[in-house]
Amino acid sequence: MNDDLKSLVEYRLEEARESIEEAVLLLEGGKSRGALSRAYYAMFYATLAVLAIKELGASKHSGVIRMFHEHYVQDGTFDKEIARSLSVAFDLRNKSDYRELTSPSSEQAQDILEAAKKFVAEAERVIEIP
Repeated sequence: MNDDLKSLVEYRLEEARESIEEAVLLLEGGKSRGALSRAYYAMFYATLAVLAIKELGASKHSGVIRMFHEHYVQDGTFDKEIARSLSVAFDLRNKSDYRELTSPSSEQAQDILEAAKKFVAEAERVIEIP
C-alpha cells in the first residue's frame, strides 16, 4: 500500500472512531436520532477505508454498501454477521432521517452503536495497517 493510500485509509478509520465517540455522547444526551446517524457513519467510514485498500469507491451510500459486499463479504474476508449490521443501520438511518414522525428508540440507537463498534474493529482487523 503506497503512502497516499495508507494515509487515506488511516483518515477514514479515524473518522469512524470519532463517529463512535460522537454517537456515545449523543446517546448519553438522549439524542437517539443523532446517535444512530453517527453510529451508521462510523460503519460507513470504516467501509470506505476497507474499499480504499483496493482503490474502490462509489458515489452513493447504497453503491458503497453493494461494492463492499461484493469485494469483502461474499468471499468471507469480512465477517458476514457483522457486515449485515451495516445494511440494518443504513435502513434505520434512512427511515429516521427521511420519514416524517419517525425516530429511533434509545434501544435501537444503542444496538446500532454496539454493532458499529464491532464493525469498526472488524474493519481494522481486515485492514491490518502496520
